[in-house]
Order: sequence, then structure tokens, then C-alpha cells
Amino acid sequence: MIKTIIIDDEPLARGIVKEYLGSHYDLEIVQECNDGFEGVKAINEHKPDLIFLDIQMPKINGFEMLELLEQQPSVIFTTAFDEYAMKAFDANAIDYLLKPFSKERFDKALLKWKEKYHLPETKNNTNALLESTQKQPEENIRVVVKTGNKIRIIPVHEIIFIEADDDYVKIHTAEGSFLKKKTMQHYETILSASQFVRVHRSYIVQVSQITRIENSDKENHVAVLKNNVRVPLSKTGYPKLKAVLGL
Repeated sequence: MIKTIIIDDEPLARGIVKEYLGSHYDLEIVQECNDGFEGVKAINEHKPDLIFLDIQMPKINGFEMLELLEQQPSVIFTTAFDEYAMKAFDANAIDYLLKPFSKERFDKALLKWKEKYHLPETKNNTNALLESTQKQPEENIRVVVKTGNKIRIIPVHEIIFIEADDDYVKIHTAEGSFLKKKTMQHYETILSASQFVRVHRSYIVQVSQITRIENSDKENHVAVLKNNVRVPLSKTGYPKLKAVLGL
């Protein structure tokens, strides 16, 4: 049997997917989830082959939930999400079902997945999806990270600076540092340019955290933060920071 999980905060929407799956006897619904937190736990426990995922849910959205998974199943989105993301979904996800969708449309999505079921790229398409879709509104105000078995939601205003760390970024706050599997380019794009500046290839700084700028030698500069951390400013980052500060 092919294991699947339905993740949607609307009971009616979950019921429709469950009803449509009734004619697909090779698929077994191992769990239904009300939100992303339940989804992460269920996926880690059952390791499904396929999930039906809503995007706009309470607590964390569907994209944030996917970011917390170490091993990601194939995804079919079942959502009323805005049209600007549709082309990106069609290019990367197994399929995108816009609510309300018919049984015929649902079956077509499943057929598409079954045709690709044994292909490695089907299992690994989610990372490309997460990087290519347009940014979600929540990403302007929070970052979701996983530390051990705990999930933490960090409001953007609590970020002091972001530092590149191999294939991850390290998000520094007053309460500690948290690893996130994202790129510096991602945060440079989604964060407000008036509040956060990429001052170096490896650093993005919240402007309000800077207390002063000093010379590190004749040609180079550093930004001194409120927590006394000294962040290097590159030759391209220094002019960008001066422009935001109005210097």
C-alpha cells in the first residue's frame, strides 16, 4: 500500500480529499492533520510516500512545515492559494489543486504522481519548490526553525544578524543562534531592505542593531552591534549600508 497523509486545517477540505481517495484502493490514509505541527510529527512517524497539503494554515503555513522535514515526501497542494504562485507550483510540485477541485481533476493529479512515483526527482522536488516560489507574507514577519524535537517561531524583529554557515544560515537572536537550511540570497530577498542589509557575502545585519561603524584597517570597515559583535563590511556592503543609514 502507498501511504499518504492529508494536512489541512479545514475538516470539510480533508473530507473531500478522503472521499476522492476512496476509489484509489492502492493508497492508504495513515493520518489526517489539522496543522503544520501535527503534519511534521505525522510525517516523521509514518514516512508517507505522498502528502496532500494546504498552504494557508494556522501556526505555521505549508511551506514552513516542509522546511522542517529532514526527508520530504512527494507533495500535491490542495489550496485556495493566490494565483501568482501557481506557475511555480506547476513547474516544481507534483500538482497544484485549486479549491474547489473536482474528482476528475483530483484523479488527474494522482495519475501524474503515479507516473512519476519511481523517479528520484519526484521525491526530491520540494527543495526546488521552496526556493522558486514567491515569498509568503509570513516570511516578512517570522522565521520557523527546528531545534531538536522543538519548533521555534522567531519574529523577524528579534533577529540581530544572519550568518552564512556552509549549506545553512545561522540566525542570531538575543536568546541564541539557530540553524536554518536556507540561502543568504533567500533572506536578502524576503527581508525588508530598509531594515536588513547584506553587508558582506556572509552577513545580513538588522540596521537597528548597529551602534557604530569603525575602521578595521585603512581600507576596510566593521559594524559594531549592540551585543558587541563586530561584523565585517565588504567593499560592496559598506556603500549599501551607508545608503540605508543616509550617510
